[in-house]
Amino acid sequence: MGKMIVRSAAGGGELIETLPQGLVLEIMGRLDLESLCSLAPVCKALRCSVSQSFSSISTLDLSDLSPTTWVLNRILSNNKVLKTLILDCRRLDDYSVEVFAKESIQELVLLRCSMFSSYVFTAIAEKCPKIRMFTVEMRQANEHESAGSCHKAIGQMLDRCLYLESLSIKFHADYSHSGNLSSIQLTLPKNVKALLLQPISDWQAKVLIQNIGVYGGSHSSLAGVGRSSFEPMFHWLQSLSLVLNNITDELIFNITDNLHQLVELCLEDNPPEEPSLMNDLTNSGLQSLGTFRNLIGLSLSRNRSSLTTFKRVNDIGILVLAEGCKRLESVRLGGFSKVTDAGYVSILHSCKNLKRLQIVNAFFLSDLAFHDLADAPNSLAEVRLISCNLITGETAESLSVCRNLQVLDFSGCKSIADIGLNSISRLSKLTTLDLCGADITDSGLSALGGGSSPLVSLCLRGCKRITDRGIVVMLRGDGVLGNTLLTLDLGYLPGVSDIAVVAVAKVCRQIINLCIRNCFAVTDTSISALGSPERSEGKRSLRKLDLCNCRGLSAVSFRLLRGPFFCGLRWLGVGSTKLLAEGKDRFIELGIEKPGLSICISGCEIGCKDGWQCHECI
Repeated sequence: MGKMIVRSAAGGGELIETLPQGLVLEIMGRLDLESLCSLAPVCKALRCSVSQSFSSISTLDLSDLSPTTWVLNRILSNNKVLKTLILDCRRLDDYSVEVFAKESIQELVLLRCSMFSSYVFTAIAEKCPKIRMFTVEMRQANEHESAGSCHKAIGQMLDRCLYLESLSIKFHADYSHSGNLSSIQLTLPKNVKALLLQPISDWQAKVLIQNIGVYGGSHSSLAGVGRSSFEPMFHWLQSLSLVLNNITDELIFNITDNLHQLVELCLEDNPPEEPSLMNDLTNSGLQSLGTFRNLIGLSLSRNRSSLTTFKRVNDIGILVLAEGCKRLESVRLGGFSKVTDAGYVSILHSCKNLKRLQIVNAFFLSDLAFHDLADAPNSLAEVRLISCNLITGETAESLSVCRNLQVLDFSGCKSIADIGLNSISRLSKLTTLDLCGADITDSGLSALGGGSSPLVSLCLRGCKRITDRGIVVMLRGDGVLGNTLLTLDLGYLPGVSDIAVVAVAKVCRQIINLCIRNCFAVTDTSISALGSPERSEGKRSLRKLDLCNCRGLSAVSFRLLRGPFFCGLRWLGVGSTKLLAEGKDRFIELGIEKPGLSICISGCEIGCKDGWQCHECI
């Protein structure tokens, strides 16, 4: 077995360690990417071993790293066995495609592609013949190329990637923009089982569905090219997700008539104006969906930014749907303004296998819908009630009987108060709790901190009655939160200052994502506590930090952002702070000093989840 010799950095030839090469590679196989990168500069022997370790990686997730083409090439240049790759592509352009488009790739996820052209589709068609799952999220079609050339490149990719089973294409553009999918001649390989398209017009979606159901085969073209020579393929498609301008009854009828084996359906729309009766979803559409007996997942939502709701659907439509689709395990309904407790109760009591329930903007959903959960499914693991104004702490108390709950989201439910938090805190499997905008106080946080819920993610954003005292008491030494919290949102809390943030820095050993945006009382003291090297001893390093509009910060904080502070930081939000008083050039220098760090000066939410397409990444 080969040996590895590591000599001291000081030189002189002193022997530090002699280890079997196989053992070294075994050890490196257990390290994460960041640890491997930190080992490479130590000495030539370790650099060779790290390079060899990179060459044997088969699954790689770089969604939090945002690498440059140079960094990506150093990681992947010698790898011929990579099968699964997830990339944050904000710093990548067409040149990088040559680096990651490999023959061995089977699953490829490209997120936040702001500089790619349609060449990415052409390259995948040529270099990734074995690809089975492809997801791409792009800003829009490149302004220097026509929509037709982009659509042609997508078509060529689908013509040649014959093993493709899952396809997701998202363009962040409106329906009138040339970069959307409204006029694309879509060609589907016969093995496709899951399809997501965003955005697409309602009429184009109808044509697509009809052609898949009737003609299908190895091609399903929106233009109907060569229809007669292809066999039906409707039985292959099991999951369909569309983001379009209008959800209509006619669209639903097309789906139920042609996609008979569908088990998952997700539709979201954002109509520019109030739809007419003929161009809207009504009870008739839901009645048609009720014939889908095998449906397991259903999402029907109207975008929250829309000025209208599903006004032509009431309790009768939901009752018929629930009665027909009793196998549903996941339900998301958004913007059904005429549905009352009776409709939602029918879902809870008819769908015995229900695991996930999400209801958004339900004007008439109240605590009554959750009063009697004795007959409700014990399988409920995720409940999200978002911006439902009639929901109060009584619902929280009622849901505490669901002992398998892992996710509970009350964001935007302003009537949620301290009552119920005692019961919630005893849910032994609860890992995610969102109380954004709730009317809770320090007393409620005391109950939460004294409970047994192993919360990994907690959102207290906009709970304006919370003060430093509540945060400190919640994180007291005998609670579990100090050991479990990974993500904490304290944004928009006027009563929170350095006292609370320092407590988080000292107590929360695992925290990696922290939002304190719009906390005006936070000063440089908080930054020092969060980023100090002493905090890193025995604790995880922060990965994402949102300081947007923290007006108490001064130029001193910028010096605290440099090494050796915040060694593991991957995303930093500094929009509307005094840190930008001297311009963004020094943040560009900071980005060069810390290659893995993405810096947002535009005020995006943490991670630029919804704003990456609107600005360049530093």
